[in-house]
Amino acid sequence: MPKNLTTTLLEAVAQPPVALAPEAAPKEIIFLSWADPFHWLRLGWRDLVAHPGTSLFYGLPFWCMALVLHGLFHKEPEYVMTLVSGCLLAGPFVAMGLYDLSRRREQGQATDFMASLTCWKHHLRSLGLLVGVLVVLELMWGRVSLVMLALFFNSGLPTSAGVMEAVVNVGNLDFVAAYIAVSGIFAMLVFTLSAVSIPMVLDRDTDAITAAILSAKVVSLNPGVMLLWGALIVVMIVLSLLLPFALGLAVVGPLLGHASWHAYRGSVRWL
Repeated sequence: MPKNLTTTLLEAVAQPPVALAPEAAPKEIIFLSWADPFHWLRLGWRDLVAHPGTSLFYGLPFWCMALVLHGLFHKEPEYVMTLVSGCLLAGPFVAMGLYDLSRRREQGQATDFMASLTCWKHHLRSLGLLVGVLVVLELMWGRVSLVMLALFFNSGLPTSAGVMEAVVNVGNLDFVAAYIAVSGIFAMLVFTLSAVSIPMVLDRDTDAITAAILSAKVVSLNPGVMLLWGALIVVMIVLSLLLPFALGLAVVGPLLGHASWHAYRGSVRWL
């Protein structure tokens, strides 16, 4: 073998292996069972019990969202759906500290409250783009809600009592069905893009587009199970809002945050 070729081969062998970028690392989407969402909730509850003080601290923003929604419904009910969409947008980002707590506990690391508060700062670029996409959806959702209300209440936007009267009025079933359907489409879009994308950015430092696409793939490959997961989230939030002063959301919010981390870990396997 020529000397220069031998030297080239030896130099190539001596080179350190090139690490794959996080988003290029091999991964697979796991096919989920109907029991998985309930398993994620059990794991989330264990995380909450293991870190009750810190978890409940992150529950305060969720409780504040509930109080603001309650106040807005009585003063400006036409903007409630806009704020609801904003809460759906803000919720996963508020829960990033909870994701960090669950990740540390999963890896056997000590809890670091200050680190959980600032876990987002190393992922600003990816999170910023993801926020931008979700904000556009949120603004569209709010605008469509206002247009539908304006078309239906052509004599003026309703009070909170007027909205409730319209909902329970049998003659308005077409409007209620259309409003729920349109809101459901936007809610599903937000859920599809954020189901596992934000925990994934925190865990693997992936770019926003890759994370959102993978989140959409998880939902599309497991539509029934992920629909169940989304329904459980909605039911638990609604039930918590029915408690006095919506205090239940201070516990349900952190529980769902921890469980969402396990939903990501249970639906995506890194090889």
